[in-house]
Amino acid sequence: MTTKQINWRWLPLLVALLVGILLAAGVYLSREPNRDALPSTLIGKPLPQFALPDLFREDHIVTNKDFAGTPYLLNVWGSWCPECRVEHPVLTKFADTKRIPVVGYNWKDEKQDAMKWLEQFGNPYYNVIVDQDSKTAIDFGVYGAPETFLVDGKGIVRWKYVGPVTQDVINKQVTPLLDQIDKEAPGLFK
Repeated sequence: MTTKQINWRWLPLLVALLVGILLAAGVYLSREPNRDALPSTLIGKPLPQFALPDLFREDHIVTNKDFAGTPYLLNVWGSWCPECRVEHPVLTKFADTKRIPVVGYNWKDEKQDAMKWLEQFGNPYYNVIVDQDSKTAIDFGVYGAPETFLVDGKGIVRWKYVGPVTQDVINKQVTPLLDQIDKEAPGLFK
């Protein structure tokens, strides 16, 4: 056997080892998603105008005007979304504080599935709007669920979070922003 034959014999093992190292590095680097990787172009701008049906009253159309003057948390969810189930208890706990309304944005869902999901896990939402055909979601820049927006009393998007909201996110991101909004417009939450 020559030296060249021995080197070629080990080549597939070396390639497999290199691929394994690259995959391990990718998994390691993706442990905590980079929430800034896909920033929203809406931050600092008005939430696009919308007119969507209310989940519980199909004949009632909800628009931006229904929330004028009040900051709110807009949470994009669907009964088909496993991560929405993860964040649901956190949103429920936050909604129980009654600091600001939490508005549910039911996305790409069948009405009966959404109703059953809320019946099973509870309804933390002040209001639930429905975007079954996803037309408004495009304007909002939604590309997955869950996603959550903080909209101030002037209708300006102040924050967007992609993925399940955790208690840590509420404590370190949402609450400080709400405190800031409250300083800018004292008494708005009362």
